Amino acid sequence: MANVFVTGASGMIGVALCDKLLQKKHKVFATDFNSNMLVGTDPNYNFTQCEITDSKTLSDVIESNQIDTVVHLACTVDNDFDNMVTDTEMKRAKQTDKYIYSAADKAGVKNMILTSTTSVYGIQKGREPIRETTDEKGNGNYVDMKLTSEKLMLKAFKKSDTIPVIARLAPIYTAEFTDNLRERIFDKKDNAAFIFKEGEYAFSFCCMYNYVDFILAIVNIPKGRYEGIFNVADKRQITAKEIVDYEREHHRIGAVLQRSAPAAVSYNKSKGKIDYRFFDPNATFANWNIDVTRAGNICPLRWNLGNTK
Repeated sequence: MANVFVTGASGMIGVALCDKLLQKKHKVFATDFNSNMLVGTDPNYNFTQCEITDSKTLSDVIESNQIDTVVHLACTVDNDFDNMVTDTEMKRAKQTDKYIYSAADKAGVKNMILTSTTSVYGIQKGREPIRETTDEKGNGNYVDMKLTSEKLMLKAFKKSDTIPVIARLAPIYTAEFTDNLRERIFDKKDNAAFIFKEGEYAFSFCCMYNYVDFILAIVNIPKGRYEGIFNVADKRQITAKEIVDYEREHHRIGAVLQRSAPAAVSYNKSKGKIDYRFFDPNATFANWNIDVTRAGNICPLRWNLGNTK
């Protein structure tokens, strides 16, 4: 049994992770500004309701409970942040990162897991899978925020016994949460779904439960060396046609427009600076193939669009 501290514990990822940790008989110390359904259900669940910027309260929790692993889910889109990331959220994240890392180092925590994003890679040319060593060409507030968090974390634990784990997470989905999938096949101007040609092109996404499994594997201390950056996504990409078919099966889309090629028109790219979910259709046929070899050595990445829940 491990003692695990989870920030952003009332978000979608946070609740799913904490529930699984409790099932595995770990002791969970969780925090968020909002309460959640797990509070009061298990003696191993200790919840502190406060702002993530409350450094004194949360540092005390980390330093007083022999925490083995810190899972930093706070300040993450599709968890406690929505898709619009402004200067306010960026400032909040930076303020939080510094004290969380410091408290974890001071307390002698074994593992520090940061949730980052594959968006840091941006639009890549060629067909080589996008590995952890690929150049970071992404832009936008969320990318800048997460790259800052990564750099601060690696610096904080450079001379520490704490093992830093950076999980670059592909856009997530579950059976009921498909916002990131829909962004690739839905035109808000026409208020209709679309595909180019037969929809054979594909994108990398991450079933949320693959990320939960990855974190559980780190908590259980995998064999061998496991520090550094990990791309976390499904083993196989999802095609546009598969997204359309899935949404149709669940009665979430109607007619689907078939288009021959992306229109060579200018989209409001300034929106992409603050909107994590913004996708320019002109980039549809770029390289979106995230390599998950490293993460696959940590856990099986067994979840996909066919078996998600």
